[in-house]
Amino acid sequence: MTDLSRPTLPGALPDKRQVAASFSRAAASYDSVAALQRAVGVSLLNQLPDDLAPTRWLDLGSGTGYFSRVLGERFEQATGVAVDIAEGMLRHARGERGGAHYHVAGDAERLPLGDACVDLVFTSLAVQWCGHFASVLDEARRVLRPGGVLAFSSLCVGTLDELRASWQAVDGMVHVNRFRRFEDYQRLCAASGLEQLSLQRQPHVLHYPDVRSLTHELKALGAHNLNPGRPSGLTGRARMQGLLQAYEAFRQPQGLPATYQVVYGVMRKPQA
Repeated sequence: MTDLSRPTLPGALPDKRQVAASFSRAAASYDSVAALQRAVGVSLLNQLPDDLAPTRWLDLGSGTGYFSRVLGERFEQATGVAVDIAEGMLRHARGERGGAHYHVAGDAERLPLGDACVDLVFTSLAVQWCGHFASVLDEARRVLRPGGVLAFSSLCVGTLDELRASWQAVDGMVHVNRFRRFEDYQRLCAASGLEQLSLQRQPHVLHYPDVRSLTHELKALGAHNLNPGRPSGLTGRARMQGLLQAYEAFRQPQGLPATYQVVYGVMRKPQA
């Protein structure tokens, strides 16, 4: 299947080894700054079909295991599998009351699971790091049993636009991660062979007292700039001062806004 989600520039999405290493390093600090990730995951859980009663679920991009534990409590009679590309995250999850679930290192585009073995694939704010979302959909369809559900959240173009525009005013270089267009998610989901139950884009806006609070949070999450072409070395004082001044143009009464454009999708594998 052709991936219609191609970035504007060749190789614009980060190398997965760098993604895995970055999130592994952030495992210990991740949960302390993951308010958005928890809010998005809870919203995704609330969109699951009411009649869904899986006997086996997959938490894909499970990170520190927060939603593996939530899924385990929600579906008490089911068994769970937690898959993440970052070994450091998996090690952290095993120590956080996560021993009841299987923790497996794996790639969403090549899942280490057999065919038709789960009833739910739950993946929240992980697949934006995958270069070929069509492959993610193919793999989800492969591992789902007939009637099984894929529930995903991701990020699309428009995410962190305030930070992107502020850096653009300073030096025009790549400082902010790139994301797919919402229209690409629409086309790929329509071509996936899965029945689309819902697909929507919803902005989430966080506010910060200053720019450093935002950039420190991104680093603690492991989600700071991972793009090819990013500037190397430390950011000079003059450029940082330019960033602070440019971002002030966006200030609101609540603080400096950081907008995340979140894509929510719920899809079902046909019975036939």
